Amino acid sequence: MGYVITPPPAAVLPVRGSADVFPVHRIYCVGRNYAAHAIEMGHDPDREAPFFFQKNPDNLLINGADFPYPPNSEDVHHEIELVVALKSGGTNIPVEEALNCVYGYAVGLDMTRRDLQAQCKKAGRPWEIGKAFEQSAPCGDLVPASEIGNPDSGAIWLKVNGELRQEGDLNQLIWKVPEMIAYLSGLFELMPGDLIMSGTPAGVAAVSRGDEMHGFIEGVGALSTKVV
Repeated sequence: MGYVITPPPAAVLPVRGSADVFPVHRIYCVGRNYAAHAIEMGHDPDREAPFFFQKNPDNLLINGADFPYPPNSEDVHHEIELVVALKSGGTNIPVEEALNCVYGYAVGLDMTRRDLQAQCKKAGRPWEIGKAFEQSAPCGDLVPASEIGNPDSGAIWLKVNGELRQEGDLNQLIWKVPEMIAYLSGLFELMPGDLIMSGTPAGVAAVSRGDEMHGFIEGVGALSTKVV
């Protein structure tokens, strides 16, 4: 049996210090997972049930590659995030067992066509056109948890052209990594290769062509991309 068309290449992420790569199955993103960001977006920062949206695996952009400014938008925002990569999955995973599913971590950006997302929100429609466009998920190299553990605190920041835009600490996550995994596994069957983008701290703002973005998470790594 053959394919009737040529299948697209698999979406993968580099692994720091290895020639092997990590195959990506799905990308889940959790919304408003830092209180200060929830406030700046006009929402209540209280601990409500988490909600998720998805990006596509082929939305990934490898660290160092240019980020092409997307079409049909004049308000594209950066959102720096801790990315969690799963080596195993399942359904209804207990919180206390959730970290056993983690392969490693990376620095990521959830790039957002904010004007299109706002239109979707106003109309009560899904967010895909604002979130799941080409190259909308720049991501650094994965770092295995076997090397760095499971970070639950540490600085997270993003600079644009050397100016600090976003700043926070992983300990400010409203829903922690084990809780996100457990909750998601009650909604989906999580699989090896799934990524979870864990939310962004306050300070999201627009970028323009020519801007250089540099993100950092303490103990995890860095990410750089230029808007073109």
